[in-house]
Amino acid sequence: MADDDLNWRMEEACRAAWPAASETVFHGWVLRRSGGRTRRANSANPLRGRRGAPETVLDAAEAFYIGHGQTPLFRVPDIADELVAALDGRGYQLEGGTIHLHAGIDDLAEVRDEHVSVSPMPSEDWFAARFRMGAYDDTDSRVFRDMTGLIIGERAFVSCEHDSVIAALAYGVIRDGLLVVESVETDRRFRQQGLGRKTVGGLIDWARQAGASAACLQVVADNVPGRALYASLGFNRELYRYHYRRKPYEPR
Repeated sequence: MADDDLNWRMEEACRAAWPAASETVFHGWVLRRSGGRTRRANSANPLRGRRGAPETVLDAAEAFYIGHGQTPLFRVPDIADELVAALDGRGYQLEGGTIHLHAGIDDLAEVRDEHVSVSPMPSEDWFAARFRMGAYDDTDSRVFRDMTGLIIGERAFVSCEHDSVIAALAYGVIRDGLLVVESVETDRRFRQQGLGRKTVGGLIDWARQAGASAACLQVVADNVPGRALYASLGFNRELYRYHYRRKPYEPR
């Protein structure tokens, strides 16, 4: 499979694994809106085969987000960077930097542990642990809960217990044979004990049994512990990166 095809297959799978409450497509850009702090579900994202002049896309996106009371935000992957000059010209500020990693399912480590549980639906304990670890407020908790309910396709919610509490968790979605690993978290009290590795390993084992052919994930570029964890599991191929561009705040 050509890299470009794989890149866009991964884009589509990752977007499906983190759905937005509302999506509007304009000239091959999907304008996503969910509320809360999550940037992926509140930003303009490129689609394969997009068209339209950059200034036209920016005008439409700005009108859309401002009209909904949100600051315009663009997610800009390396594979779709034609808006960069126009964004620079309007003073959009750069935020973050994230890496897309990929691996064949047979190239990933086999990690099994009896303390790891896998469920097709998130339990209230799973949600409570996710909100605690992510320091979510009421709005972000609602947005995340609603988002997981919008996921279509095979999915699994995984957790690892330690001292009778959920100490690490993640979830995964299989889309077009590709496992997307999402929302990997380990409670600060239990880090450096290999619990995150066991949790993601449990997700990989589930996907392998479900027939997935490969797996992918997104990790923040400066998350050194996270990148080391994923490398230890076999995620050694970087496909591309993305960053965000946010419109400067203009007080009235």
